[in-house]
Amino acid sequence: MATEKIESKRDDLVDPISERPGFSKTTSRIAVFGHPIHAMSVAFPVALTFCTFGADGLYWWTGDIFWARAAVWAAGTGFLLGMAAGVSGTAELLLVSGIRARAPAWTHFIIAVTLLGILGINWGHRLYGYEEAVLPYGILLSGLSVLMVMFTGWHGGKLVFDYRLGTSKSN
Repeated sequence: MATEKIESKRDDLVDPISERPGFSKTTSRIAVFGHPIHAMSVAFPVALTFCTFGADGLYWWTGDIFWARAAVWAAGTGFLLGMAAGVSGTAELLLVSGIRARAPAWTHFIIAVTLLGILGINWGHRLYGYEEAVLPYGILLSGLSVLMVMFTGWHGGKLVFDYRLGTSKSN
C-alpha cells in the first residue's frame, strides 16, 4: 500500500526546466554533415594535454632536452586547438536553447574555460626557456591540466551520454 503512494507521487514530479520552450532542441547547430565540430575537435587538446604531462615526466626522468622541447610544442598546440574547440563549444552553448537551459552545460563551460586559462599559462611559462620551465612549475601546471581535463571531460561526457546533447536523436 505504501509503495503505491510513493509511485503515484513520483509520477506527479515534473522538472520545471523541461517545460521551457526549446528544452528538447539539443541537436548540434555547429556541425559538418551532421557531425558536431566541438565533439570532433576536443580530442586533440585533450591528447596534447596528456602528452605535455608525459613529456615533462620523461624530461624529469631522463634529462634529455628533447622532452622539454616536445612539451612546449604540445602545450602550445594543445592550447591553440583547445581555443578552437572552445569557440565551437561556446557557439553550441549560446545558439542551442536546449543546451543553454541545462545547468551541467554551464558547469562544463566554466571548467573548460578555466582549463584553457591553465593551458595558456602553462604554454606561456615555457615560451622563453622551455628547459628551465619544466621543473617544478611546468610539471605542476601540466599535472593540474590533466586533472582539469579529466574533470571537464567527465562533465562533457555526461552531457552527451546522459542528456544526449549535440547528438542525432534518431540513434
